[in-house]
Amino acid sequence: MRTTSQLAVLAAVIGVGTAWHVYGEQIGLPRPLALVGLEAAAPTVQQRGGGGPVGVVVAPVRTGTVVDRTESVGTVRARNAVAITAKVSGIVTRIRFEEGQAVREGDQLVDLEAAALRAELDQARAQYDDARSQAQRARQLQPGQSIAAQRLETLEAQARQAEGRVRQTAARLEESRIAAPFAGRVGLRQVSVGALLQPGTVVTTLDDIERVRVEFSVPEVFLARVRVGSQVTARSSAFGDRRFTGTVAVIDTRIDANTRTVRVISEFDNPDEALKPGLFMTVELVLATRANALLMPEEAIDPLGDRSFVYVVRDNRAKRVEVRLGQRLRGEVEVLSGIEAGEPVVVRGIQRLRNDAPVRVTETMVRPTS
Repeated sequence: MRTTSQLAVLAAVIGVGTAWHVYGEQIGLPRPLALVGLEAAAPTVQQRGGGGPVGVVVAPVRTGTVVDRTESVGTVRARNAVAITAKVSGIVTRIRFEEGQAVREGDQLVDLEAAALRAELDQARAQYDDARSQAQRARQLQPGQSIAAQRLETLEAQARQAEGRVRQTAARLEESRIAAPFAGRVGLRQVSVGALLQPGTVVTTLDDIERVRVEFSVPEVFLARVRVGSQVTARSSAFGDRRFTGTVAVIDTRIDANTRTVRVISEFDNPDEALKPGLFMTVELVLATRANALLMPEEAIDPLGDRSFVYVVRDNRAKRVEVRLGQRLRGEVEVLSGIEAGEPVVVRGIQRLRNDAPVRVTETMVRPTS
């Protein structure tokens, strides 16, 4: 029974220990164990360290630029890309491009045997000329009633039919001409002279890569912070430390229900054509930039559970202040609330401090601004 009572007392002491650590020492209460006779009373601030001020190193809270980023992976796509194919059957008589060559829109790439189609076009044009002449003579005779109106209508219809056959044959002849639909760079040649092409046979590829796209996905939690025009930085192991800078061009209108991500398309200028379609890239997307963020050294933080505290030197005394933290940088952390710019925070000597302890600043750290 006695043991049970002792355990109950010990549990109560432990239960109030955390609350004392946060609030008790600030108002001068003795330690909980001292209250029940299990520990000697702790020395007061004046008694610790011989009663003199504690020597500390401080650093002023500074302002700097903080950039929120999220990282993803993506793939390079050409702004315009197509596989050049044949529309009609035909035998290749000439290949007009070199592999990897830059071509302009409308440049002919491959010639197909089209002698039969050209002859058919000549015949259709001759028939059209004859039908048109007969219709014109009939119109001249119509005012004098030398020809029936029905006969005139028939001749005019035959002329229109002949004209339609000319256009149809010319279109078939044009389909035998394989040309570049836009300016770009052709890929590897996949046919040879003398080959019989069927509709859909791939001749080569054509990519416009003066400006490329990089597609990547962003978690849905960042959706409200992604904007068209936001800066994107990409890098690839193929180019070492080189960085490519682009902007967000398109944000998908739907979120993938399986991955809970939204697809984003960014565009990059590619004047030297270093970025090739299909290249794997690591992408950093800028979500926000804060030019006047408050920054302090990371070692100034005195954590307690999920809360963070710092000691600020005011009137030669250390004041324990709770702060709310933001973005973590290299060696520094952003402070969202709790302290002001220029206030000196203790970075060395924290372990010997208590709230309102007298301090003596032995050194002030000066850090470069960003």
